[in-house]
Amino acid sequence: MWEHQSLFRVSAQLFAEGVFNLLDRSLRPEVFLLGFAAGREAEAPEAVVLEPASHRYSPAEFVQVKTRAAALEANAGPKGSVYHLHPNDHDRSEKQHWYELMCQATESTLNELTASRGENRRSFCSGPVSLQGYLVTVVLQLATDCYDGYYSLPKPGGGRPINLPHAAVLEFMHDCSRALREADTADNDQPVLDRDYNELLRSAGRRLMLRVAPAGTHGLYDACNGVAALRHEGDEAIGTMLVSRRLHPAVVPVLTLETPVPMRDHRSIRKLLELSEGHTALISDASHVFGLGQLVPHSDSQFEPLVTVHFTNHYSWEVSHAGHVLMRVVSNTPRLPQGQVAADNFARVIRIVFPELSVDSSDYLWDLAQKATTQPNGTILVISAGAAQEAQRLTRQCFRVVPRIMTPTVLRLVTNIDGAVLIEPNGICHAIGAILDGLATEKGDSSRGSRFNSALRYVNSSKYPVLAVVVSEDGWIDLLPS
Repeated sequence: MWEHQSLFRVSAQLFAEGVFNLLDRSLRPEVFLLGFAAGREAEAPEAVVLEPASHRYSPAEFVQVKTRAAALEANAGPKGSVYHLHPNDHDRSEKQHWYELMCQATESTLNELTASRGENRRSFCSGPVSLQGYLVTVVLQLATDCYDGYYSLPKPGGGRPINLPHAAVLEFMHDCSRALREADTADNDQPVLDRDYNELLRSAGRRLMLRVAPAGTHGLYDACNGVAALRHEGDEAIGTMLVSRRLHPAVVPVLTLETPVPMRDHRSIRKLLELSEGHTALISDASHVFGLGQLVPHSDSQFEPLVTVHFTNHYSWEVSHAGHVLMRVVSNTPRLPQGQVAADNFARVIRIVFPELSVDSSDYLWDLAQKATTQPNGTILVISAGAAQEAQRLTRQCFRVVPRIMTPTVLRLVTNIDGAVLIEPNGICHAIGAILDGLATEKGDSSRGSRFNSALRYVNSSKYPVLAVVVSEDGWIDLLPS
């Protein structure tokens, strides 16, 4: 298609890994390019180009994409046509409409391919970009089970994000399309995606907050960051705000301000936040705060789940809907909610690491892992077949204990200090407060804290079968190896 298509694809792959690994490593992003000859008529198989050429899909499997797009256009009928007075505007609109149909047809073709092959992949396509005689589309695939495992907002459609992973996909595709358009200029034929990963996630967070704001009001994301950054009389910003249109029937007013306070007035909002308590929250339409109110009970016929912003700590807040956390923001960095470790995932990993472990022992370790994830300040629970030997090796950087069975109650006590708890697969504890070591690994993540990276180095360097449950102070929970 063009000289540097391989460079672009590799750049997009690395960019996708950097972004989506920050959200959830289980998403396992994969990027490839599809190019269709620019003519609208159906083309021969050789007019479809795949990058990389050695991909598991073949060009022949995408020959019918243009036919599908034409069928979608025919099915749309007169409602799908928009006519403009100026010929240039009309041609531009027609071209954009055709590109959108091509995108839909490509996505449906890919979803049929993955379903027929039993692949655990969800496909997303960017809008085609005309580049040197081809319509080039960037295809991003994510693990379906992981992607679908996150709560989605109701009433999807219109290119609006349903959750943070979807918002990140939309931002990623936007950046890829921009880079492809720049590739068609004489002075930039080697486009590279080098945007900061966290900056893209911040844009995704803004896009998601624009989706939940009534009437698509801009600025809610940055307003929440501004409020969370302030203190009132030395106290951190802790409180709740309901986001709804004014006079919403599901909100019972408790106190109404005569003059609503603009959301850009962060100091006033921070002061009013002190009034929220229990079920009583600030009420905002994303533009102004106009009082205090409560959500009607679930049994009420007027009940409707509303978006709720919880200010949890200094520089920290989260947004939820219907009791499901959509996004956590710490120091202006959006992240996915990392809740309790899933029982089936823990059982799967522990069977891989310790295949000879009995069901009773596995269930007991699950109880300990659950207790570890409730530690608010973070901790590391290390389950190692060589826990006794490791406790002896790390004598100078841990507190060795007389071997005893670890119970959830005792675990809650010993995780109050820094360092890891070393136990055997049978639950016998040998050390607490252990400072873990290990060789540096390319799997390290500079965006994560020292607790996660030290546990990662230790697990990758250990000569014994080992499983680590890492609970970060910002709420992230990881199983290593994942």
